[in-house]
Amino acid sequence: MMPLVLSLALIAAGALSLHVLPLHPIVAYTAAFMSSSIFFLVAAYHIFRKDLPDSYVYTVIGIALIVRLSFMWTAPVGSDDLWRYYWDGKVQAAGINPYAHAPNSAELKHLSTVTIPSLVNHPEMKTIYFPLSEWIFYTAYMMSGESAWGIKLLLLLSEALAIWGLLLLTKRLDIPRRFVLFYAVCPMLLFEYAIDAHVDGFGLPLLVFSLLFYVDKRKLLSMLLLGLSLSIKPTALVLLPVLFFAETDWRSRLRVAAVPLLTLAVLFIPYVLSANPFESLSTFTKNWTFNGFVFNVLNSYFENNQQTRLICSILLAAAVLALSLSKRQLFDKLYYAVLFLLLFSPVVHPWYVGWLAALLPVARRWSGLVYVSTLSLTCFTYIGYQLRGVWSEEPMMWLAEYLPVVVLAGMELWRAQELKPAAHLGIE
Repeated sequence: MMPLVLSLALIAAGALSLHVLPLHPIVAYTAAFMSSSIFFLVAAYHIFRKDLPDSYVYTVIGIALIVRLSFMWTAPVGSDDLWRYYWDGKVQAAGINPYAHAPNSAELKHLSTVTIPSLVNHPEMKTIYFPLSEWIFYTAYMMSGESAWGIKLLLLLSEALAIWGLLLLTKRLDIPRRFVLFYAVCPMLLFEYAIDAHVDGFGLPLLVFSLLFYVDKRKLLSMLLLGLSLSIKPTALVLLPVLFFAETDWRSRLRVAAVPLLTLAVLFIPYVLSANPFESLSTFTKNWTFNGFVFNVLNSYFENNQQTRLICSILLAAAVLALSLSKRQLFDKLYYAVLFLLLFSPVVHPWYVGWLAALLPVARRWSGLVYVSTLSLTCFTYIGYQLRGVWSEEPMMWLAEYLPVVVLAGMELWRAQELKPAAHLGIE
């Protein structure tokens, strides 16, 4: 028990050191993120090996939430996306469609303050965020104005809900509750959501409760929640083929496909009437690249951005289809569908991997545990950008991040390991 206690304490200490390290903020952030990630892997090893009482698990979860709370009034360090959130919220609070104008447009000049939109990145681009996100931004702005605590408080509540949902889901699947600690004490989630306040954190409880209701055969409610998660970020689109082929009749398959997409479409309707919500999304999906594994490998050969993106899309579709039609159990399929998406995507910021982290308590795969840890190496790109004004990926750091993940995932898939506790639920 002592090695686990020590590693958990060091995770917390590593994160909390960000409050006191006498270094440039991004250097302190990198040191704290990387050290906490190392201790997380040690803790994960002992979580696999030790049977923990529920009271111990609840205590650790409580401490993890308190550590998150300590960053409520801390400014973001690794990313400035928060200021775009508040700008969108302010624009919507003024009764203006946030998809209609870029932050630097003359039409919105009357909303400008010292803080925003001067701190918004890419002010020449209209917002890229999905409709439910926009309503969350509006709520946070109405709560706190341009202060960071509004978004951070809502994210803390979202993470608490995600943890609660995972406790319920692991109980329903007869999985020991100690594995919820894979989510609760994961440093990546703390740094990307509690500190940098990324919007993905709002989608995770929707995903978790969607899966819980799916297991409980409340599939209409499950698909509604999945549609709401798509309205935060469309990551869960890769789960739809898995759930589609998991159904045994065409009526159920139609519901699985239609309800989430209709939910997403309905939420877009108020915005589509006066603007094109997909303008910046189109630019992003055509041109942006960062930290993609398969994309970087292929593009080093083809040297053609659009051609490489097309090949990655085809490979991803084939991989997800093969996975969906395989004999693996449901949560194995869901986990690897998200992992495949991340491996084939041209853009993988660390906070994107939160969607995979939400599945770790039920999937319990070392590939994901290592991934949420090694992606702390992307901080070296942020150091270069913030200290020298140069945005570049270090090839050695990129390889060190991905090679262990790919090797572990390949071994897992080759061995075709099964999660026996879920078998009696009829959701293989």
